[in-house]
Amino acid sequence: MSDHKKMAIIATKGSLDWGYPPFILASTAAALGYDCEVFFTFYGLQLLRKKLDLQVTSLGNPGMPMPMPMPVMLQTLPGMQKMMTVMMKKKMAAKGVSDLADLRELCQEAEVRLIACQMTVDLFDMDTTEFIDGIDYAGAAAFFEFAGESDICLFI
Repeated sequence: MSDHKKMAIIATKGSLDWGYPPFILASTAAALGYDCEVFFTFYGLQLLRKKLDLQVTSLGNPGMPMPMPMPVMLQTLPGMQKMMTVMMKKKMAAKGVSDLADLRELCQEAEVRLIACQMTVDLFDMDTTEFIDGIDYAGAAAFFEFAGESDICLFI
């Protein structure tokens, strides 16, 4: 077992708002000297695509702060998700929040191991050429070896 602290993250969500936590936590852990691995499974694999065209998930997320009260019924209208995504991106840019692709690149530069779940890739017939370079493909068992020795394990 290594002397370094370890953090293991399982990323299961593939939306703009759920994409930030794994990359922020992983890059911070790496900056603090942790060995870090992120296992992307099911919809989390969207975060590894070269082209990030992610939307905000307002529906089913009642804790999302809105500039005005937004009843669920309004959120179901066509175009609302796109509008809310544009609003969120503008707010993030105005507040100086890094772009998701930049955070992902920062993780790679910090030697965070990014792992695509091979079973999910196969299940959904995903084209691996659409994923960024420098990631690994493995099953859950390979990730568990690292996670089992980790000081911190997170499911996002």
